[in-house]
Amino acid sequence: MKLSIKMLIAALLVASFVCCKKDDYFIGGSLHNPQFNGTTYEYLKTNPLFDTLLLLIDKTGLKDEVNAANTTFFAPTDYAIKKYVKGVVQERKRLETGDENLVFEFGELDFAQLKDSLRAYIFGEKIERGALNSTGKYFSAKDGEQRHITLWDDPTSDYVSGGLTNLPKYIYFTKVIGSLDPLDNKAVPQTERDMRMQVQTSGIQTTNGILHVLTNGHTFTFATAP
Repeated sequence: MKLSIKMLIAALLVASFVCCKKDDYFIGGSLHNPQFNGTTYEYLKTNPLFDTLLLLIDKTGLKDEVNAANTTFFAPTDYAIKKYVKGVVQERKRLETGDENLVFEFGELDFAQLKDSLRAYIFGEKIERGALNSTGKYFSAKDGEQRHITLWDDPTSDYVSGGLTNLPKYIYFTKVIGSLDPLDNKAVPQTERDMRMQVQTSGIQTTNGILHVLTNGHTFTFATAP
């Protein structure tokens, strides 16, 4: 009997789940050693995906908060910050000035104003993957706002089980709009839908806390283009 490509991928994926230790961290559907011998800030310095994020942390003076003991940081990548700078702030200023060629750069941001925006991703407790489930829970961020955090099976059709039961699970980081939406929120009007972002890398254990990395598709501050 021939296996489809999707079934083969699913089989390999499940095999990786079986063969790896439960305390590993996840990059997408793959497992890796979770321990990093350094602070959260030091981990971010090891990956060029966070170069702009590190500048933002420095300019907002939040390095000590990111590195505080028992802290969880849901890190937006450089892509998320670029989407905010170019897709949101720059477009707003173009509309305000009527200049469709206006160029706005990262260094022109009001960093004092963005301090609480970055604190919305920092939590003063360890939020570990193993303690999450599909029901989810509200956690209070350092800016005083709450985020709903869940662990769900992959909701797409990218994987087929082929009779296997171990499907990828992803952490979701959600800004709730009104009441909490179900996983399948297509029936909820677009303007009322929760702003839900998938975590692409989860469970990195640094010497001061836990690091989760949001998908590159996220826009910093959950802002939307005008």
